[in-house]
This record gives sequence, C-alpha cells and structure tokens, in this order.
Amino acid sequence: MDLGISGETALVVGASEGIGYASAKALLEEGADVLICSRSADKLKAAAAALRASTGRDVRWFAADVTRAESVQMLKAWVVREVDHLDMLVSAVGGSHRALFEDLDDAAWMASYEFNVLGTVRVIRELLDAMRKSAGARIVILGAAGARMPYPNQVVSNVSKAGLIALVKTLGAEFHKYNIRVNSVSPGRTMTSLWKNRVAQMSKDQGIAPEKIIEEFSHEIPMARFGQPDEIAPMVVFLASHKSSYMTCQSVLVDGGIARGLI
Repeated sequence: MDLGISGETALVVGASEGIGYASAKALLEEGADVLICSRSADKLKAAAAALRASTGRDVRWFAADVTRAESVQMLKAWVVREVDHLDMLVSAVGGSHRALFEDLDDAAWMASYEFNVLGTVRVIRELLDAMRKSAGARIVILGAAGARMPYPNQVVSNVSKAGLIALVKTLGAEFHKYNIRVNSVSPGRTMTSLWKNRVAQMSKDQGIAPEKIIEEFSHEIPMARFGQPDEIAPMVVFLASHKSSYMTCQSVLVDGGIARGLI
C-alpha cells in the first residue's frame, strides 16, 4: 500500500529506541525524510547510524529534553534550520511508574505529568507554525492502553496517559482550522527498554527468572504475549499518512486485546 508520504518531512521525538525508533524506521522505509530527537546524544547517534544502515536513508538528529522548556525551544530552532515545514510529528515520549497511591508524593505526580503530557504539549506548541506550513500535517502521539483500562499500581501513569487522550480529542478539533489531524496510538505491554529494565529489577528483587515474570504479566493479555515495537509502528505510520485522511481525535489501541472496555 502506498501511504503517500514519500518525500514528506517527519520529526519523531523519542526515537533513540523502542517504539519511537521503530516508527522512524517505518517512516524511512515509506520514503519520508525523517528527523529524530531524544534526550541522549550518544543514543541518538547510534540510532541514526543503525537507521542509515538498515534503510539506506539519511537521518538527521538533535538531542533535546522535552521536560525542559528551553531545550524544546532549541529543538524548534534546529528544525526550522533543517526544513521549511513539517508534514508529520510523532511524539513517542513518556513512560510509566509502578507505585501505590500512598507512596507517591507531589514530586512524583509532577514528574509524570511533565514527562507524559507537558513534554508533548511543548513540542506541539513550538512546532505548530512549521506544521501549519504543510498542506495538511498529521500529529501522532504515543499513549498507553492504561489510559483506557487503568493498570494496578500505576495510578500516576494512568492519569497522565488519560490526559493524553483528552489532549488528542481537543487538539484534533481545534487544529482542524489548520488542516492538521491529531491522533494517538495506545500500545499495550510492549517489550521496550522500560519493560526490560523493569523485569530485570523485579527478577533481582524477587529471585524469579525474568521469563517467569514476563509470563505472569502476559496472562492478562488475550494474545498471551508482549508486543514488539515493530508491531506498534505500522499503526503510527498509518495515522501519520494520507490513508487515514478521515481520522482525527482518535486513540487507537494496539494492545493484544488487554484493554477490553467497549469505549
């Protein structure tokens, strides 16, 4: 299927690994010109080299921390120097925090909000002018299935991820006047570095083999396994493409069936 994005420009934030990296790779394979961003310059440099090697396409990168407003402003200045407009923006930043409600202080709540919501807000705000110069830009935000079916012991993350759905619903309607569509992808349990690190720590703390921990967490998933980043990326690219032309304000689950609510 020709997604119609060959030669268009895309910025993927949070692209040094995981779903962001897989999304950048899929966009490159569809012929898009891709810029990537993440916090770590070292990881970005390695990611860019790997993307070039696997796709044969050039990749430009810039290190920026979305939890710092001045860093996002520097990202904007770089993007404006590199391209005259943006057709696609993918925000793949955020994470989850496992803790009981009574163990979370104000700092934990604020850190989750800034990382999961405000960081993406900053990126969209700073790059809105570049997207308005496109004939019809698309924004895709990575959320989480926990926003639709809150996970136990992840209250702070569940609340933040639910906020992203509200953001998508609001901006999709508001940005229609700019011919900008806004959608999100809500992955389920996906084997990214966050889960690899979490499983390793739980294995150490509990004295249980990592494979056993993964098996236990997979029991709630109808497909009985974790997803992989390259299983999430195709939906990201579809929503960022012209083939999803009648979709905006939507949050699409790619979760192996774990979120079973009707709405």
